[in-house]
Amino acid sequence: MTEPDTASREAHALRALSFDTAAAQYDAARPGYPPALFDAIEEITGHPLKGCRAVDVGAGTGIATRLLRDRGADVTAVEPGPGMASQLRRSLPGVVLVLGSGDALPLADASADLITYAQAFHWTDPERSVPEAMRVLRPGGALALWWNVADPDVPWIAAQDERLRRRLSGGAHGRPGRARELPDGMERLDRRVHWTRQVDVETHLANLGSHSAFLVLGEQEAAAFLKQERAELLKVFPDGVVEEAYAVDLTVTLRAPDPSTVQEPSSTV
Repeated sequence: MTEPDTASREAHALRALSFDTAAAQYDAARPGYPPALFDAIEEITGHPLKGCRAVDVGAGTGIATRLLRDRGADVTAVEPGPGMASQLRRSLPGVVLVLGSGDALPLADASADLITYAQAFHWTDPERSVPEAMRVLRPGGALALWWNVADPDVPWIAAQDERLRRRLSGGAHGRPGRARELPDGMERLDRRVHWTRQVDVETHLANLGSHSAFLVLGEQEAAAFLKQERAELLKVFPDGVVEEAYAVDLTVTLRAPDPSTVQEPSSTV
């Protein structure tokens, strides 16, 4: 893995904390996740979410935290940004919230059945965050990483993505792909879940504008692009209702069970 230079690390850190400036917008406009995603996690891990001890890392404003809680998980949220954490606390006052990052989890060894990163793993250093997750997971526990990716097979999304790439040198649609940086030898199970939601054009633009690429762009430049994008969208959706199409990319990695609890098969003589 190539070591990023100082400028790259500083730019990455700036983008990671940019969400604090738009926590309410993020909470209101960002998409959630479909029930099929959580069904897939239960199927892969072989355990129900109900009653499990879950840690949602990089929890942001609590979008995934809420859905895990609604499935019956006992969730602790971990979030490094004070602005995002404040929004989460207002939205989910009953959820345990700790300030911290995945690179140094402020949690005890073997204290979680499930650790999740919803749209957040790419903000960590995998060489630190993966060992931390394995430390905090109980033997047999699971690390689940997922990203909502705007579906590039939908023509209007592909056209928008091209405009984003021209303006932002990289776009705001795609999965950063940091799951590929899991250490060699770790067993991983991947799934993709497709889903859609309908929102008004202003919510869609607010969703776009809540991405870090826009938050660090500068208010005037971001506003100019979003104004142009509104005009493009209304050509496709003249009634002002946008059908967003997503593919959720899910990667689940299991911590090995405790060898002392694995029963050897009995032998016969």
